[in-house]
Amino acid sequence: MLPGLGHVQNIHPLFVHFPIALLLTGALFYLIAWIGGREPIEWTAFWVLMLGAIGAAAAVATGLYAGPGVMISESVREHLLRHHMRIMIVTSLVTGILAIWAIAARPMPLRGRIIFMLGLLAVVVLISIGADLGSEMVYGYNAGGDACSQPIELNH
Repeated sequence: MLPGLGHVQNIHPLFVHFPIALLLTGALFYLIAWIGGREPIEWTAFWVLMLGAIGAAAAVATGLYAGPGVMISESVREHLLRHHMRIMIVTSLVTGILAIWAIAARPMPLRGRIIFMLGLLAVVVLISIGADLGSEMVYGYNAGGDACSQPIELNH
């Protein structure tokens, strides 16, 4: 039914794109709400952050499960996968802290709002770096499929 799935090594790729989109969108909605001061946008930002946090936890869980079985060379595992994994775990933890903060101060914190917004900026930067490492592994070193029969060595 979905022939493309026959080429993925694990289910992690099915989980990563939603939290990336949701967390970037949530940060944008919080910025718009902060500038505009409109409560409906604050609530939209809140719920998008909640969905992004849940998605990030699922992406990290599937990534940790999939990591040992990914068919890549040891050099790629050392220089890309381990960094990608650490960055995305930190991203998920920061997202979780921000989500708990947002729950406690629904929908948007009044006290410490600048710190909250800087936390969202940190999530955006971390996601960008982590996603870049992930895409380099997938598209540069075949970490996401079976396009070649052997791992490709890192050529930095």
